[in-house]
Amino acid sequence: MNAGSSFNKYIQDAIINNWNADALTDFQGATLQFHDVARKIGKLHILFLNCDIQKGDKIAICGRNSSHWAVSFLATLTYGAVAVPILHEFNADQIHNIVNHSEAKMLFVGDYIAKEIDPEAMPHLEGIINLPDFSLMVSRSEKLTYAREHLNMMFCSQYPMAFRKEDVHYHEDSPEELALINYTSGTTGYSKGVMLPYRALWGNLDFCLRNLGSHVKPNTHMLEILPMAHMYGLAIEFIFGFCYGCHLFFLNRLPSPSLIAQAFTEVKPSLVIAVPLIIEKIIRKKVFPIVQSNRMKLLLAMPVVSKKVKEKICQQVYEAFGGQAYEIIVGGAPLSKEVEQFLISIGFPITVGYGTTECAPLISYRDWHTFVPGSCGCCLDNMEVRILSRDPQNVAGEIVTRGTNLMLGYYKNEEATRQAIDEDGWYHTGDLATMDADGNIFIRGRIKNMLLGANGQNVYPEEIEDKLNSMPMVSECLVVQEGEKLVALVFPDKDEVNGFSQEELDAVMEQNRQNLNAMLPNFSRISRIVLRDSEFQKTPKKSIKRYLYQA
Repeated sequence: MNAGSSFNKYIQDAIINNWNADALTDFQGATLQFHDVARKIGKLHILFLNCDIQKGDKIAICGRNSSHWAVSFLATLTYGAVAVPILHEFNADQIHNIVNHSEAKMLFVGDYIAKEIDPEAMPHLEGIINLPDFSLMVSRSEKLTYAREHLNMMFCSQYPMAFRKEDVHYHEDSPEELALINYTSGTTGYSKGVMLPYRALWGNLDFCLRNLGSHVKPNTHMLEILPMAHMYGLAIEFIFGFCYGCHLFFLNRLPSPSLIAQAFTEVKPSLVIAVPLIIEKIIRKKVFPIVQSNRMKLLLAMPVVSKKVKEKICQQVYEAFGGQAYEIIVGGAPLSKEVEQFLISIGFPITVGYGTTECAPLISYRDWHTFVPGSCGCCLDNMEVRILSRDPQNVAGEIVTRGTNLMLGYYKNEEATRQAIDEDGWYHTGDLATMDADGNIFIRGRIKNMLLGANGQNVYPEEIEDKLNSMPMVSECLVVQEGEKLVALVFPDKDEVNGFSQEELDAVMEQNRQNLNAMLPNFSRISRIVLRDSEFQKTPKKSIKRYLYQA
């Protein structure tokens, strides 16, 4: 981080430089301009001050994406407090535990969350504030109650000449100062509080400004699909978009496929940040049925017309994402090789990045023009990456990384911190990968997911699942080990199985198993397929919670 630079200065400058431009919009709802955001931040600072919130105190935020979620987060950091974003998909007990473990003094909640939580289970909170209108749900301080009831009067008293650009002055942070604690929701079932300093937020923002800023114009639109309580959505969609002066749209309702499709069409984002599930559903449901028809296969096999057909298909897929995006960046989980290969074959602007919450989140990325299929880009210029393998180009090893984006450690968990960051400052990701001579990283799987074959060979279940997911009537799957045998758990595609008897469905799955095994070495072949009646439980980034199904 440059000497004297401040992350909050980016927020301050974005507000001042875009004072009368549109900033935040709840999709199909109200819009806040940058000066409106500044006024709301100013009012929240008055509330914090009158609740005796000190610099370094924790403020938790839990709710679906919204303009007011964004304002609450910005107000927390620019005051000098520590933000604790909590995924709204956590249950009440998890929310209570995170609030208590983080020692949060204030909690912002969405209307749905407000009905689920029990204030008495969080006795150390000074107040609970409703996100939709910033009203008080709970106040345990007379000063807070008075301040909320007289907030407009206090604001006008503090700014008697009206609130102007000149009044925007925010907390000047330092690189190693704690900015936020992000509680992971990984597939291991154990949540840890990742302590991210301003240095890590700045590192991600600086990289995005330098590498995406030349392709995305200020004041263009961005669509916030991913939960902002997850670092991928928070850093790349929100922080970069806001600090760059974009107009951000929030899906503040349950993001169903139809709502997402409608939002893409109406918002026309200049950049799309997505997890694989969103991309794969659009391609598998809307595109593959067309391109896999006999007529289309015939056209694609004809060299004379194939190029024009691919250009037309590419344009149609591009329009499904709004038709204005410079590129679609996929992260958070592996992208299906079948879908990736198809998109690249038609010239679609897609790229895949890699990161972890502990790096806030970026570790690797490459522009779609130079993206190498099957990889997740190259190490960022403010980070270092090594593969712990005797032959990194051919033998998978653990990814370790260090640099500007790395966390301080896990909150109140020194043992976990020591296990994650070694004496030389390398963070051990737990991910297995190879790296080619040009620095492109190819993820193989998670160390904890790796299985041992009957003869001691390493089996990467993710690679088997990727192949099985592309087969008929498979919606999602998971490969687990039973003794020395591998078993595939499959949730079938409900749209495709309609009209099929159980016997016919079993026959299709057996054929899938045989076709799958024909592509695999003996030690990683599937012994049987077990059908499930319901979807697998998933994390907010839509990764299956493997630990629930290992037995």
